[in-house]
Amino acid sequence: MSAERVLDTQTLNRTVLARQLLLARHKITLTRAVEKIGGLQTQYAPSAYIGLWTRVDGFERPHLTKALETGRVLQGSLMRVTIHIVSKRDYPFLASAVRLSRREWWMRVARARALDPSGHEQVAAILRDALAHGPRSRTELIEILDANGFGKEIWEGAGLWVDLIRMPPSGTWERRRADLYGLAPASEVDESAGLEYLVRRYLGGFGPASIGDIADWGGVPITTLKPVLERMRLRRFRDADGGVLVDLPGQPLPKGDIPAPVRFLPTWDAILLAHARRARILPEEYRSAVFNTKNPHSFTTFLVDGAVAGIWRHEGGKVTLKPFAPIPRPARRDLEAEAERLASFLAD
Repeated sequence: MSAERVLDTQTLNRTVLARQLLLARHKITLTRAVEKIGGLQTQYAPSAYIGLWTRVDGFERPHLTKALETGRVLQGSLMRVTIHIVSKRDYPFLASAVRLSRREWWMRVARARALDPSGHEQVAAILRDALAHGPRSRTELIEILDANGFGKEIWEGAGLWVDLIRMPPSGTWERRRADLYGLAPASEVDESAGLEYLVRRYLGGFGPASIGDIADWGGVPITTLKPVLERMRLRRFRDADGGVLVDLPGQPLPKGDIPAPVRFLPTWDAILLAHARRARILPEEYRSAVFNTKNPHSFTTFLVDGAVAGIWRHEGGKVTLKPFAPIPRPARRDLEAEAERLASFLAD
C-alpha cells in the first residue's frame, strides 16, 4: 500500500504527546493509563509516581502503591532489560515478546565478560523453588544460589530464565530500593502473540513510528519484528525525510498547532529516549544536558510548548526551575503554578 500522507515533525510531536496523556490530564484509571502509554520505566521508583501525576487527573501517591500491593500492576525487567511498571494483563504478553531477545543478549554479554552462561535452567528451577512460598530479598536469593554451587555473577542473568517481579513494599515511594522479589503470575503466551501485542502497545503509546523505533523500545531485533508487522493491518505514513512510519488503524492524529500545556517529567521518562527522537520532544541540542555519564539517572525535566525547556529539582520543599533558554512570560507563569502543585504532591 502506498504511503497515505507525510507527517511533519510538529504533527508527530503533538500525536506522541496526546498518546502519552500529556496534552491534558485524563480522568482515567491508573491501570488503563499505564497500558495506554506503554508502561512506566522505573529504574528510580518515584519516577512512576511523578509520571502518573503529570498524566492522570486526581492521581495521588497511595494509588500506585496500592495497585502494586494488590497486583493490578506489576514491576519487573522487561523492554531493553530495564525496570518497567505494566498492568497485570500486559505483563505476560510483553514478557513473552522480549524473552528470547533478552536471553540472546545476555549470552553475548556473558561471553564478552568471560562468564559461564550455562546452568540457567537449573538456576531458574532453584529460584522458583525458593520463591514458591513468598517473596525473598536479593541477598537471600544470591545466598541460596551460592549454596547450590553457583557464583554471584550468575544472578545478573537469572531473571531472564524465570519471570521475577519486584514485590512491594520494595520499589515503591515509601521504600525505593527494589530488592524484594517474587514470581510473576503464571500465564502461557506464545512469542508470536507477545510480539504483536508489543507492537500494538508501542504504536498506541508512541506511534506513528518506524520498525526501528519499535525495535529500539522493545529491545527486539528488526528481523524478529518484520514478519509481525507484515501480517498486521496497519496504516502507513512517511516522515519528513521520506522514512516509512506505521500506525494502528483508527488512531487520532492531532493537528500540529494544538496548544501543549507545560508539563513536568520524571527521570527516564520514555518519551525522551532515543526511540521517540522523531517527535522532537527532547531537542537534540539539550540531549547531552539531560542524559550524560555524570548523571546516570538523567535529569527531571519540564516541557514548554511540547518540548523540553529545562530541568527541575525538588529542594527545601520547593520545585526550582533551571531553564535552558529564556521562557516567555505567560509560559513562565504556568510553569510556576504547576511547580507549586508538584511541590505539594512531592511533600512528605
